[in-house]
Amino acid sequence: MAKEKEIKTNAMRILEREHIPYQKHTYECDEFTDGIAIADLLGLPYEKTFKTLVTVGKSKAYYVFVIPIDKELDLKKAAKAVGEKSVEMIHVKEINAVTGYIRGGCTAIGMKKNYPTVADCSAKELDTMIVSGGKLGMQIELKPEDYAKAARCTFQDIIVR
Repeated sequence: MAKEKEIKTNAMRILEREHIPYQKHTYECDEFTDGIAIADLLGLPYEKTFKTLVTVGKSKAYYVFVIPIDKELDLKKAAKAVGEKSVEMIHVKEINAVTGYIRGGCTAIGMKKNYPTVADCSAKELDTMIVSGGKLGMQIELKPEDYAKAARCTFQDIIVR
């Protein structure tokens, strides 16, 4: 009986190449499900579970922001964090073309390009954080400092408080 080959995402391969430990959480999913529903399904705490948002600045450059699933991105703080006059969310139809990932499976680790990435400063206070693993049905949990290394991100206050 042949052993089933474990399917790894680009994000997982990058973490392994950089010797960054992570834990994966999987769930059944064949279409977009929001982060809160996923956290509820897996029994994950909202404050440790993050969503990845992709924006475009007034300069037409792309930026990635990573925030807790139950919070809202403060567009003014986000723009200031990346040195833009303003940023706005990209259209859902653009996610794959810009990032190489699909909606609901988007992570800052292993995007088509290394876009400037900012995670909310609340992540720094955690032992571990949970982000999309790079495809629907896959979440990865890792230390915030390891995430910052893999995603090349900084931590700043970027959510509505």
